[in-house]
Amino acid sequence: MPSHDVMPNMELYQPVQVEDALAIADRLAERGWLVGGGQDTYGWLKDRAKSADALIDLSGIEALRGIRETADGIEIGALTTLTEITQSDVITQRYSVLSEAAKVVASLQIRNIGTLGGNISQDVRCWYYRRGLSCYRAGGNLCYADTPQGMNREHALFEASRCVAASASDTAPALVALDATMVIRSVDGERTVSAEDYFVGPALDIENTTVLNPGEILTAVRIPNTWANAVHHFEKVADRNVWDFSLVNVAAVFRVNGGTIEDSRIVAGAVQATPRRLRNVENAVRGQAKNSATAEAAAPVAIQGARALAHNGFKIPLLQNLVKRAIAA
Repeated sequence: MPSHDVMPNMELYQPVQVEDALAIADRLAERGWLVGGGQDTYGWLKDRAKSADALIDLSGIEALRGIRETADGIEIGALTTLTEITQSDVITQRYSVLSEAAKVVASLQIRNIGTLGGNISQDVRCWYYRRGLSCYRAGGNLCYADTPQGMNREHALFEASRCVAASASDTAPALVALDATMVIRSVDGERTVSAEDYFVGPALDIENTTVLNPGEILTAVRIPNTWANAVHHFEKVADRNVWDFSLVNVAAVFRVNGGTIEDSRIVAGAVQATPRRLRNVENAVRGQAKNSATAEAAAPVAIQGARALAHNGFKIPLLQNLVKRAIAA
């Protein structure tokens, strides 16, 4: 019987040029597994819940690291660590919703290794799926979490389609709020996708969480100046302040003039399989004073359509209160 305490045998590729990585990824297609910081990957492989014929380790590609100012914003290499994001002056000063989100990911040690690309592209967190059970997302015909006895305290409130697992990323909602663009490359060239469209829910694709195809690599994230220096807010609630994934998080940016909200982006995380943009709340606060009265009136809109599972009903008032705090802050 194979041990679950050691890695399975597989090929390892360690390119140092983007072009070489793309060629390998194209040749291996679904047989290859892209690795950045490896924080999500190694757990899957060690537990034998998923397998790959080969790992493509991208960590040696310096071109995929760093934060660069551009004519209309900044570009962040996909292999830039979360610690580098928290320490960046330009991000802290202009796009603080992202630096605040990065600060609360897991622990300091993980942030030193974990990358932005890895954090936003990580798979959903579900006890059953992660242990290799044959659930819907793993190709089976049952959702073990969506039962009265299921362990579903951390699971989705919205847009569940067979699978009720929720997104685990703290930085993804911040990037959606900032109207970021994902840069994706393959041997056929480059394509860009808005952050909001980068993530995929189970109704569209129950086996994948992003639009990345075999052979493609997320190389960078571009953030425009649209929301630079606006009013930024990020808040995460988890069981512990260190290490734990969000129970609910909210990333918000506001353009305020004379105390009135001219426009906003309000995005919730850990409430469905993708970051949930709260357009109904954005519409409700547009043209209103940024104060507690507006927050009280608009926050209930955030929970419209929520469906509680057996054990995650507490997330509904939690989401409402985080949205209220973001508007009133």
